[in-house]
Amino acid sequence: MEPTNPSHGFLEEPPISPEIQALFDADVADHGYVMNLTRVWAQAPAAKVALFGLLADMAQLAGLTFRQRGILISATASTVGDAYCSLAWGARLATAAGDHVADAVLRGDDEPLEAADLALARWARAVAADPNATTPADLEPLRAVGFDDRQIFAVTVFVALRRAFSTVNDALGPAPDRQLRDDAPGAVDTAVSYGRTAAELPS
Repeated sequence: MEPTNPSHGFLEEPPISPEIQALFDADVADHGYVMNLTRVWAQAPAAKVALFGLLADMAQLAGLTFRQRGILISATASTVGDAYCSLAWGARLATAAGDHVADAVLRGDDEPLEAADLALARWARAVAADPNATTPADLEPLRAVGFDDRQIFAVTVFVALRRAFSTVNDALGPAPDRQLRDDAPGAVDTAVSYGRTAAELPS
């Protein structure tokens, strides 16, 4: 096994296989480069494929828009101090909803958020921070903006899976890609003052 680039995390990188190459090719197609976190998931490519397949299923079951997924992921990532997903999805949220919304969600500032965004952000933070502290009353804002119980279940699974994804990435050390930091809107870059430092060089 080849020595690991420090930006790629703490694990030695496995030899390239067709499954690993498929992960890398998907990153290049989507982002233009292989993400550092993908090199960690190269230890078990099928796990990343299965995880993101289930995330897609839950997003569909919940009827989530791209904006709503951005709210949930940004709120979850910022709650657990994950700079990687905060930069990646904070930037996407800024594109979908404006810099002010992305900044607010990443900082935990509810003031600028409309009712649906607020309900999703608060639920994501509750699930990510302390799921044992939730009460039936915490579900009422989601119901008030139109989510039924099946959708609430799917939203909760979505948040829990994103928290798991962040946990694996943060624990095993891949640095946020330099491109994510360089391309982030100013508001997102400033808000993400936590977590691992971005890589010095581009991925």
